[in-house]
Amino acid sequence: MILDWLQKLASAHPPLRPPGAVLPEGEFEKKCIRCRRCEEVCPYDSIKMAHGEWGLKMGTPIIIAREVPCYLCMKCPEVCPSGALEPATRKEETKMGKAVINQETCLPYSGIICRACYERCPIYREAITLKDEIYPIVHEDKCVGCGICENVCPNDPASITVISAHFPEE
Repeated sequence: MILDWLQKLASAHPPLRPPGAVLPEGEFEKKCIRCRRCEEVCPYDSIKMAHGEWGLKMGTPIIIAREVPCYLCMKCPEVCPSGALEPATRKEETKMGKAVINQETCLPYSGIICRACYERCPIYREAITLKDEIYPIVHEDKCVGCGICENVCPNDPASITVISAHFPEE
């Protein structure tokens, strides 16, 4: 009963996975052998292992973008022995998720100049552009979901958040 509750809780907000994580989430969970190699090779300490509150996802690699985003060094797929992380040749090819802007709280939409997400995006001038040189717009086809935008957003909670590509399976 408690495990069911934890699993439901973990599925309510799917975790952000490292670059190259296979889809769907169930396939990733089956392939990941919880060896921690991706966590060990990450030079930024972006990758953490999920704890018990994640239910059956416990021990799998997650990224909590608000704390430490993925800087797309692309070292983790190279060390994955099980194929849970597939190698990507370029950072622009990975799909970890997509950024979504809350225009109700985003500073530029309230009349305050802020370009943090735009200036720090590693897919510069492609994933996030500025409408009228003021308002950030996310282009889903270019956004890789690294979470840097969420990490640098000065609002608390962040006005731009990344939704994981690993949505709960229906």
